[in-house]
Amino acid sequence: MADDLKIAVVSSVSSLRAQSTRMRVLSENLANASSTASVDGGDPYRRKIVSFKSELDRSSGASLVQIEGISRDKSPFPLQHDPGHPAADRNGNVRMPNVNSLVELADMRESSRSYEASLQVVKQVRDMIGEMIDLLRVK
Repeated sequence: MADDLKIAVVSSVSSLRAQSTRMRVLSENLANASSTASVDGGDPYRRKIVSFKSELDRSSGASLVQIEGISRDKSPFPLQHDPGHPAADRNGNVRMPNVNSLVELADMRESSRSYEASLQVVKQVRDMIGEMIDLLRVK
């Protein structure tokens, strides 16, 4: 039983780390949702995407969640007509970041729920260990 609890904690902690990184990147995307280039021809902020991979921890036998990488979204930049903007082209169009705030908020909610679920597993394991210690004291 102790090995199963260890596996649960190790898996949950790896998930907590991965989701924490994901939330940091999503927050960065949201913070830069309107960050354009300061000069004509410059690129605006490009959305970042976190990808995960599953990895087996040989010492504990736990399946871990790891960050495979943080990449840039290659989708095109939307155009916004704003002739007075310093980054406007000859036609008065400004390339805006390829960040959709609704998508980022939905991803943030999903990440937050995954984080909370992993945290709940750690809390339950802690409670189970406490109950096990209490049972051992009685005998």
